[in-house]
Amino acid sequence: MSARLTRRRAVLGACGLAVAGIAGFRARAAARGLVARSRAGLAFGTTISLTAAGPDPDVLEAALTEGVAAMRAVEHEASLFRPDSALSRLNREGRLDAPPKHLATMLAFALTLAETTGGAFDPTVQPLWPLWSRAAEGGGRPDLQAVRHCLARVGWRRVNLSPEAVVLEPGTEVTLNAVVQGYAADVVMDALRARGVADAFVDTGEFGAAGTHADGSPWRLGLADPRRKGEVAAVIAPFTGFAATSGDYNMAFSADFRDHHIFDPATGFSPRGLASVTVTAPTGLLADGLSTACMVLGRERGRALVAGHPGCAVRVTEKA
Repeated sequence: MSARLTRRRAVLGACGLAVAGIAGFRARAAARGLVARSRAGLAFGTTISLTAAGPDPDVLEAALTEGVAAMRAVEHEASLFRPDSALSRLNREGRLDAPPKHLATMLAFALTLAETTGGAFDPTVQPLWPLWSRAAEGGGRPDLQAVRHCLARVGWRRVNLSPEAVVLEPGTEVTLNAVVQGYAADVVMDALRARGVADAFVDTGEFGAAGTHADGSPWRLGLADPRRKGEVAAVIAPFTGFAATSGDYNMAFSADFRDHHIFDPATGFSPRGLASVTVTAPTGLLADGLSTACMVLGRERGRALVAGHPGCAVRVTEKA
């Protein structure tokens, strides 16, 4: 079968914008003497939306404009969807001098997490993606020899990062897809805070929330059921901070979800234990990276990893 693409995301719950709608959000803000503004678009190969409320519409508009610009800067540096991104250039050329700020921050985090997890999280699994994608398009799986050949190019120690340059060993390619959307939520929220915006919800493919909903109630975040499309399996309430979800349903290479876009760097195959993992954390970068690592580590080792990070919590759904 062909790979089935569904966005890595949670579903906004009963007090969220998906239910109330932007018009309802603005009406609730007006009832409290506030105004609400929002932006929506495409980034990182998915839809994004930013919403904020406050007393000054000009401040909100400026904050959202700066938030979008900050997100675009992240995309320009680290998106594999853009052939002109700094990351795409690094993968083509094997070297990137004077790595830009966002890419350097994410890559440093990814390499640290790789070391912490003993390589269960690894930003160099990118060569496995086209191998599995091509096999799935042909209705099958790559043979074991092809997987082993590909794994010879995988290993986080094959990346040398310094302030002067990023250098890859021959054949190595890097992906930051496991952290880029969470990090984007961070930079958007930073831009909103810098403008004094207290009440906001950002969806960059992962989620961030500050303050309260327009009616003064806490934000709520519903988590998608990994097997029942469109249904909510659980609700985080109240929700503030950041949340990221990784799941086998986001990009499945097989109808039974055995093979999917998350790879165990030790085997080249998908981990088998969990259907989805949601991590809440003080930053989107941390939430995003930990959720992917937990998919590979499994329930118990994943819980132990998250427990070592203050302010973080994890929810897992095992495969049926």
